[in-house]
Amino acid sequence: MTSTEQEVGAAWLAKAGLRPTRQRVALASLLIGDGQHRHVTAESLFDSAKDQGEAVSLATVYNTLRAFCDAGLMQEVTVDGSKSYFDTNTHDHPHFFWEDEAKLTDAPSDELVIAQLPDAPDGAEIASVDVVIRLRRKR
Repeated sequence: MTSTEQEVGAAWLAKAGLRPTRQRVALASLLIGDGQHRHVTAESLFDSAKDQGEAVSLATVYNTLRAFCDAGLMQEVTVDGSKSYFDTNTHDHPHFFWEDEAKLTDAPSDELVIAQLPDAPDGAEIASVDVVIRLRRKR
C-alpha cells in the first residue's frame, strides 16, 4: 500500500470525523486509496488486508465497515436477506447482483425509472428504496 493511498484513506476518515486508527487507515486505503469505488464483503476486504500484510481480525473488519456506514462513508446493500455488501458510492443508485459470481456492481441509474411507490402504512414513512437487479449469464 502506497503512502498516497494511506493519505487518501486518512483524509476520507477525517472527512467523516473518524479517528484514524492504524486498522481504519489500512482498510480505508484498500477501499478508496486508488480513487475507485468498491463493492466488498467483510470477508473479501479481510482477504485483501491479509494479502497486503495487514494484521487485522475479521471481527475488526466487520466493526470497521459498520463504523464507516454509520459515519456515512459507505452504504450496506443486503442481498438475499443475509449477504451484505458494502459500497463506497453513497449516492442513491441501483445495483446488479451477478448470481453466478456472487458479485455486486453498479447499474446505470439514469436507465431506472420508478413511476410510483405504494403509500407507507399508517404511522410509517419510507426511509429508502434499494434496487438490486439479479442477473445470471445466458446459457
